[in-house]
Amino acid sequence: MAALVTGLIPILRTAVDATTTYKCRSLWFGFLCIRLVILFLAELPFTKLDADFTCNSTKDSICTKACYNRHFHKPMMVAWNFIYVLVILSVLLMELFTSHFHSLAQKRSSRQVKTDVELEGEAQVSPTNPWDGVIDFHRNRGAVGFYLLSIILRILVEVWFVYVLLSWNLPALNNGPFECSTDICSELHVCIVSAAPEKRMSIYALASISGLIVVCSFSFCIYSIAHYLCNF
Repeated sequence: MAALVTGLIPILRTAVDATTTYKCRSLWFGFLCIRLVILFLAELPFTKLDADFTCNSTKDSICTKACYNRHFHKPMMVAWNFIYVLVILSVLLMELFTSHFHSLAQKRSSRQVKTDVELEGEAQVSPTNPWDGVIDFHRNRGAVGFYLLSIILRILVEVWFVYVLLSWNLPALNNGPFECSTDICSELHVCIVSAAPEKRMSIYALASISGLIVVCSFSFCIYSIAHYLCNF
């Protein structure tokens, strides 16, 4: 947990950095931090999933492993971590755009200062930056469109994550027992998953935070379209 908290510090520092910002920037970084904590806690019951899977054929571990591979044939933690990386990329997409926007503003400011110096001769001209570090969505509709694109990508990734949790992972953790027969072992085996309620609770927690992010993202999409594009 100490290493987890240490890893959150750069994310939080970036979220409160005011040099380049946009609407609800801290909210999106806050969701990243919350998802990371929930993901870390949710993976704890699954760290020894293979050991929690037991069958009545205890003398033949090969049959147990074959049944385990057949029952959990869809990925869990690897898929969760990969989808979390996609969520990070959807946030970094807007960060890259903001950084590019800031760079263009600095170049325009530099050219403006040089022009003023040439016009004023030897007069002292204090450089001014036309952009204060905050994207004005009221004046830049292109930025609004790019912002909405990043949020829509985030919604799609979160919806996909909820689908993976509820359609792939949750059905594999029902109360059981499970009957299993494989090509390696011809006889029928009965298997169970230990601590299934804790594992299901982890999936519910992940699905809940993803659902909350989807609702907040969708609401902000509607707000952005109405406020910045339709001028309501």
